[in-house]
Order: sequence, then structure tokens, then C-alpha cells
Amino acid sequence: MADSGTSAEAGRVAAAGAHVRRGGFGRLWGAAAVSRFGDALRGTALPLLAYALTDSPLLISLVTACGFVPWLFFGLLGGAVADRVDQRRAMWAVDVLRGVLMAGFALAVALDRVGIGLLLALAFALTTLQTLFDNDATALLPAVVPKEALAAANARLMTGQELAGRFVGGPLAPVLIGLGAALPFLADAATYFVAAALVASLRTGPPDRRPATAGHTVRREIAEGIRQLWRDRVLRAFCVSVALGNVGIGALIATLVVLVKGWLGAGDFGYAVVTTGYGIGMVVGGLLADRTIAVAGGRGSTLLVAGVLQAVTLVGFGTLRTVWLAAVLLGLFGFAGMVWNVVETTVVQQRSPAGMLGRISSAFRTVSVAGTPLGALCGGAAATAYGPNAPALLAAALLALGAAALIPVLQTADGASSDGGQIPSPTLGFARVGGAPTAR
Repeated sequence: MADSGTSAEAGRVAAAGAHVRRGGFGRLWGAAAVSRFGDALRGTALPLLAYALTDSPLLISLVTACGFVPWLFFGLLGGAVADRVDQRRAMWAVDVLRGVLMAGFALAVALDRVGIGLLLALAFALTTLQTLFDNDATALLPAVVPKEALAAANARLMTGQELAGRFVGGPLAPVLIGLGAALPFLADAATYFVAAALVASLRTGPPDRRPATAGHTVRREIAEGIRQLWRDRVLRAFCVSVALGNVGIGALIATLVVLVKGWLGAGDFGYAVVTTGYGIGMVVGGLLADRTIAVAGGRGSTLLVAGVLQAVTLVGFGTLRTVWLAAVLLGLFGFAGMVWNVVETTVVQQRSPAGMLGRISSAFRTVSVAGTPLGALCGGAAATAYGPNAPALLAAALLALGAAALIPVLQTADGASSDGGQIPSPTLGFARVGGAPTAR
């Protein structure tokens, strides 16, 4: 009986995977991939430009901070707006506007008219627009992908983004910078326009949302989304787990270079090997995510295994002082993290009531943004007090606590929507550098 059930699940996964390879999903996938490609170009070039403009570490760090702060101010508002508007039109309009801004910035760079103030303004403006774009993206995928294919579609979107950004855009960025300081930004502007055209070409029906109640204000609608998130015990547990996990990951990211180059004694090549191992693990995790869920026997058990695996790999990463082993361990960490992202995103999508996913997903993103800088501070303090490997061990402990927070709701996580209604749309994950980070 168990073998028959596993075979049936594998058949369902194969059918879902075949479906997402057809129809309008290809255009959504292309928009996601080309967007991440542009992100990688800008994400490499912008810090280098900031470093050339000022020798102040504070000002340079503010450029990065401006890529996160708008989520704390406007993330919840973006979710409320996304539940009110035609999301497809809003998405391509936002991308056209961001393309115009980036093209203007590229021209300023070419004319040598750039100051650090312009970099700060650009980072803040792009991320402010991102708060609307990311939440609007939640209404598109169900128009072309059935509910049983959500996990497969999420996996393919995330894998495509990782490939386009880390293994295409990342290596190409130094080449473009060498040819001209403005070229990476001009190419990024082009990716916005291409993504806008792909999204605009989709033909979808009207968004599924409940009629608005008379007298409802945006503030009240935001509060409704937060209350719905907190009332659902599965979503609440996920939110706690994400908060704990992102504090740990923030600690790890902020001090990774110190751990690899200082504690492991690796040079630039060793650092590249370790980070490449992580990227390969992410890609493999995306390719195998839907099959991993089938083998594990459900989404709840998959989450628990992925969380524990992440914690275990970080214990080894912070204990064993061998570069190549560190690369393998971080690869396993990336594999588990990608599987976690796919499963978590799918469960959140399926449990959010129709017409509220924008607000609920924006609350998750706000928690995600808040946890990362807090973790960075904790990681720096831990490395100073206890040594450069301490943040990895701290992150392992927090990830283990995050996994433990899910244990009471693992069985419920495999159930249906919290209100028994239609499965709502998932987040496409068109994450731009400085935009909303993923949950893990």
C-alpha cells in the first residue's frame, strides 16, 4: 500500500511538472529569470560604484540599508493595495517605471553625474516599488497553473532565478563593468522592460477577490490580514519559524566571509568555492523539490527534515575546518533551504483565504526583512565575543528552534485552505536585490 501511494504521488508530481512546462507559465518563468539576471548585474555594480564614490563605510552600508528599509515602511501597505487592484497591469506598469528610473541612472553614470545621494535615492525608490510588485505578483500564477502544480511551479521559478542570477548574471557583471561603468545598469533597465512585456502579454481573467465591505479603509484591511495570519495556527507557526530562521541566516550571511577567510584560512578562491557550493545546492534543491516532497510523504514532514538538515549542516560548517567539506556542507544547506522555500511558499498560498494573500504574504516579507538585519548584528557580536565560527553555530541553534516550532502543526500543514475556499495565488518571487528576501 505504501509503495502504491508513493507511486501515485510520484505520478501526480510528474503530471504537475508537465503542466507547468506548457502555456503562459513559460512567460512568467522568463520574466522571473530575466529579472533576477538584471538583479545580479546591478547587485554587483552598485556596491562597487558606491565604493568608488566614497570611502565612508557608513554611507556605503546605507546604500544596502535603503534596499531593505522600504519594506518596513510600505510592505504591509503594498499587500493591501495588491488585494485591491488588477495585479497584472500593476506589475507591468511598475516594471516600466523601474526601467525608466534605471535607464536614467545609467545615463547619469555614463555622464559622470552620480553622487552617493543619488545611489541612496535610487535604492530606496526601487525597493519601494518592489513592495507593490512582489505583492501584486501573487495573483498571476493560478491563471495558468492548477492548484496541484503549485509546488512544481514554485520550484521552477526559484531554480530559474538562481541559475540566471548566480551562474549567468554574476559572472557576466565584471565583464560589463570592465567595458563601461554604465553598462550593467543599462542592461538592468532592459531586463525591466523585457519582464514588463512578458507579464503584459498574459491574458488572465479578473482577479478572484471578495467584495469589499462598505467603509473599509486600507488600515483596516491591513489589520484584517495580520489577524488572519495570527488566527491560523499553521500560518502563525510558520511566521515564528521564519522569524527565528532569518535571524540565524542574517548572522551567517553577515559574517560568512570572516568565517571562510579567517577561521578556515581560505583565500578568495576558497571563498568562491564555498559560495558556489551553496549555489549548486540551491539549484539542485529546486530541480528535485517536488520529488523530494513526494519521497518524504508530505509537505509537513519535508519541512521538518529540511529544517533539521539545515541546522546539522551548519553545526558541521562551524566545526570542521576544511574548505572543500565546507563547500559540500553549504551545498546541502542550500539544497534544504530551497526545498524549504518551495514547501513553505506553497502552504502559505494554499491556506490564505481568497482576496487576502497579498496582505498575508506582505506580513511574511516584513517579518523576513526585520529578522535579517537583527541577525547580522547578533552575528557580528557573536563573532567578536566567541570567535568567527560562532555565528554559524548560533544560526544552527536558531534554525533548529525554527524547525521545532513547526512540530505541533506538521499534520495540519498538509491540509486544505484554512477557510475551505479556493486555493489562492502564489508569490512569483520576482525578488530584486534589496527587495524582500525569501523566508530562508
